[in-house]
Amino acid sequence: MSYMPPFIAPTRHSDPQGALDQVRTIYAQQIDHLRGAMKRFVAGQSLPGHVRACYPFVRIHTDTAARQNALESSGLSYGFVAEAGRYETTLTRPDLYANYYLEQFRLLRQNHGVELEVGTSTQPIPVHFSFAENDYIEGTLSPQRRQLMREAFDLPDLGAMDDGIANGTWEPRAGEAKPLSLFTAARVDYSLHRLRHYTGTAPDWFQNFVLFTNYQFYIDEFVRLGREEMANPQSQYIAFIEPGNVVTRRVGLPAQPGDAAGAAPPRLPQMPAYHLMRPEHGGITMVNIGVGPANAKTITDHIAVLRPHAWMMLGHCAGLRNSQQLGDYVLAHAYVREDHVLDEELPLWVPIPALAEIQLALEQAVADVTQCKGADLKRIMRTGTVASTDNRNWELLPGNQPQRRFSKSRAVALDMESATIAANGFRFRVPYGTLLCVSDKPLHGEIKLPGMANQFYRERVDQHLRIGMRAIEILRDQGSQRLHSRKLRSFDEVAFQ
Repeated sequence: MSYMPPFIAPTRHSDPQGALDQVRTIYAQQIDHLRGAMKRFVAGQSLPGHVRACYPFVRIHTDTAARQNALESSGLSYGFVAEAGRYETTLTRPDLYANYYLEQFRLLRQNHGVELEVGTSTQPIPVHFSFAENDYIEGTLSPQRRQLMREAFDLPDLGAMDDGIANGTWEPRAGEAKPLSLFTAARVDYSLHRLRHYTGTAPDWFQNFVLFTNYQFYIDEFVRLGREEMANPQSQYIAFIEPGNVVTRRVGLPAQPGDAAGAAPPRLPQMPAYHLMRPEHGGITMVNIGVGPANAKTITDHIAVLRPHAWMMLGHCAGLRNSQQLGDYVLAHAYVREDHVLDEELPLWVPIPALAEIQLALEQAVADVTQCKGADLKRIMRTGTVASTDNRNWELLPGNQPQRRFSKSRAVALDMESATIAANGFRFRVPYGTLLCVSDKPLHGEIKLPGMANQFYRERVDQHLRIGMRAIEILRDQGSQRLHSRKLRSFDEVAFQ
């Protein structure tokens, strides 16, 4: 027998704020029920049955598709459903997603004129996803008591949190509603908890613009710049967050509740994240993903649930053309995918297009920071195809097979992460871009050696990072509406951004 909180009947709302308030009410009730039962369980008390709480849902019924002229005038590629029918999704963490949910609700009302139905779903909340930040109460359980958790509570069920919707493979059962969102609430919660583990920071700190790098040198420079901004009372940024949720507020701003709870970890997490915050999450998050496509896929799988406005790769690459010099930039306009980590989710026959908004912002940022124009700009920045491989020692393979393939593809640079990040951006409808810096030319005898590499890093890291940050400023000033391109949306797309 299930031990559940009192049932809250579904309600209908014409006001998006009212719908969000009801989502908050249901979520708070369900989470409080789980936390209360968990405290009793840890204290050794018996429970009246299998404890269950469920996510809130939002649902719409529409008899018509949105009017095409209204969509064209709004310029948005999301906020509407493709055809008449019943659509719904489960929701989580309304504290974190309040502004996001409110905007999605508003657009559904605007484009379809239907009421928003909010209620309690039948999708259980795994008890682990109910724990508050820094709450590790299950760690106090004996091994025997921990084994009993499966009988007393719902645990994470991977079958309820796959990526079928995002991958375009989801098929509704008879009578089942179509999805409003790419991710179910359980899938979102799973990634939010993974982000804590991999990055060493709470998902609440993540900003809407994300930079990825594969070298600690870039992080060191980002930390230096972040601390400089915090010492500047005129800075547009309001806080800088480091692993362990260590918070530095801009000089003159008061500390906020919870700031003191952060502590630098004894060792850095696998993919540490740093957050230069602006109001409304409009700042910059930078993540050192390390080396390799597996890390690139892992972190973007999870950051995608935060629905950022853009992510970009700033890293080093092998220059494949003799005309390139160490320190030259490569702006990717196409990708050769030999990373092999997304072949099942996104087949190789799916093209990964360049996004004009990102390309123009990066090109303008290079010009702004380097002060180069025209032919001088072309001399230091090559636009072309980037190949990404999962074999770091590709140049040692016999028979020059990789070189021949890269030559046929007209690739101008090679790395291990960029195509993965771009492909997962395409897959999850997150605008993406790549600006790399040539750090070696293995096909032309200029291999990466310690002395040469150290000089290269000193000369280029600061400039490269400033270019990435300048590109984000340009994109932010243009507004997020221009970023979410129709090129990332299918003809049968979910409504949520």
